[in-house]
Amino acid sequence: MSTGHNHVGTGVKHETPLWWALGLTSMFLVAEIIGGLLINSLALLSDAAHMATDVIALTISLTAVRLARRPPDAKRTYGYARMEAIGALVNGGLLFLVAGYILWEAVRRFSEPPSVASTGMLVIAVLGLVINLISMRLLNAGSGESLNVKGAYLEVWADMLGSVGVIIGALIIKFTGFYIADPIIAVLIGLWVLPRTWILLREAGNVLMEGAPRDVDTERVRAEMLATPGVAALHDVHVWALSSTRSAMAAHVIMDGDASDAEALRLRLAQMLEARFDIHHVTLQVETTSCGLGCEEPQKV
Repeated sequence: MSTGHNHVGTGVKHETPLWWALGLTSMFLVAEIIGGLLINSLALLSDAAHMATDVIALTISLTAVRLARRPPDAKRTYGYARMEAIGALVNGGLLFLVAGYILWEAVRRFSEPPSVASTGMLVIAVLGLVINLISMRLLNAGSGESLNVKGAYLEVWADMLGSVGVIIGALIIKFTGFYIADPIIAVLIGLWVLPRTWILLREAGNVLMEGAPRDVDTERVRAEMLATPGVAALHDVHVWALSSTRSAMAAHVIMDGDASDAEALRLRLAQMLEARFDIHHVTLQVETTSCGLGCEEPQKV
């Protein structure tokens, strides 16, 4: 038995700002890659890899918003929520390759730092900073209402720091001729990208492995359920992430009381789980006796 569920995404009204931010960021990503290659700046290419994380975040957010509109069907009974995790896993792997190449190339340039067109590097970096500020402005309103938009907002905010780093590197080269500043900035940006990429991969893997959501303490869930009046024991308790923002759980509940109160107990538990743990998709099987063999050992009060 389960409570009613709403599978429609709450961030639909924020789709237009996401599209604008994605368009601006994608266009500048291409411009930054071309500019980095033309003026021979590894820092710009490193910042481009960093900006690619913004494109990924915005794409994932848009995908999640749009796919949330599609209802479950006979073959995909949970809908398309996990496409978000699959996309993040693929993109995260590509980002690791890009960041690894940038770090490898930076090491080579430390021994023989090439000349860099600092003026072009500065102009492109300033344009990137402007794009980031515009994208932040577009996403700011929705960042407090939608977790998807909030994630994209934080990605753009972090990339703004990368643009500032490239600007600093360009100024150092322009006024001091210290060309090694370019690979130094590249390494710093690359080291900034890698941990964020690892977090993205870890979260995506957790969803695909049906792991518990990172913000849900499963032991506390068990304790709160056992503390509910009418619950004698629990077994086969499972909590898993459907996506980065949707959780689900299923459990067998052994009740302490008359079987006629089973529905009332189920509703109390479902309401408690929704209010305290934000778990909306709850399936509870209420039993009057232990399941016997073939199931987990019941947890008692």
